[in-house]
Amino acid sequence: MKLSRRKFLHLSIGAAVLAGLSPPARAQTYPERPVRMVVPYPAGAGVDLLGRIFAPHLSERLGQQVIVENVGGSGGMTGSARVARSAPDGYTFVLGNAGTHAQNELLSKKPPYHAAIDFAPVVLVAETPQVLVARKDLPADTLSDFVAYTRTNQAKMQFVSAGAGSPGHLTCALFNAAVGVNVIHIPYRGAAPAMQDLIAGRVDYMCTIAPTVIPQLESGTIKAIAILSRNRSATFPKLATAHERGLTDFDASTWQGFFMPKATPVNIVQKLHDATVDVMNIPAVQERLRETGNDPVAPERRSPEYLKKLVEREIEKWEPVIKAAGVSAD
Repeated sequence: MKLSRRKFLHLSIGAAVLAGLSPPARAQTYPERPVRMVVPYPAGAGVDLLGRIFAPHLSERLGQQVIVENVGGSGGMTGSARVARSAPDGYTFVLGNAGTHAQNELLSKKPPYHAAIDFAPVVLVAETPQVLVARKDLPADTLSDFVAYTRTNQAKMQFVSAGAGSPGHLTCALFNAAVGVNVIHIPYRGAAPAMQDLIAGRVDYMCTIAPTVIPQLESGTIKAIAILSRNRSATFPKLATAHERGLTDFDASTWQGFFMPKATPVNIVQKLHDATVDVMNIPAVQERLRETGNDPVAPERRSPEYLKKLVEREIEKWEPVIKAAGVSAD
């Protein structure tokens, strides 16, 4: 009996030691099976394309397949909420953005998660500049001329967006507040019909992500006024930013980043982070990002800590804009 009891104690102690060491041990061997990247939008959307640029390269570096799963709904919140509720083991992460991790939470009276606390930020993977575009016959070609014209004619002007509470609507609302104008907003059911009316000259301007207006700008059916981000865009390198033209530190760029569930072990977060940075450094990936209207992220903005602070700043920035606009997703 004494020998049996001694063996039992040794086994119990050994099991306890293994249990205590299991999280870092799992982190060191991660991943041991396929990893799921949730893209919280339908297949074919711009964010989906971005996810599929990264997935095969991440698979090579992690040694396990990275599977893209499209989970659309509620402006990206359905898929993001699924990840927030997932086990914090590193096998599920989400490609989030300014909408899913800042704006939509503020638009909802009962958000299914809180972006600043329910996720473990991994890395900022791309930035997509917003651009201010106007009808081609608007008598203003520079930002200063546009602001002067709008201040004089704001009572009879209209700006359009893909819908109330959409990124384009909120960006233009932020811009209007920054320059001190009050222009009527006309929400459409999607960006395409809004763009059609802008091309036809029936409305005056809109704010939208750069990739969606490349064909129209190249054909001259609309005109670009300014990039609405802090830095110039690789998509339109010759187009000045609002910051350069007097709106100091104005930044309404859209961004995308990887997030894991909160409480995911730091070692696992770091492994996905390092693999993603390796992919971001591939010249062909950087070129593909530029081709799709996305700007590669500078090295100093790639840490998990930077993404965490970015989410906090974005929530703080968009909260007063959304309250002033009086819009809600509920």
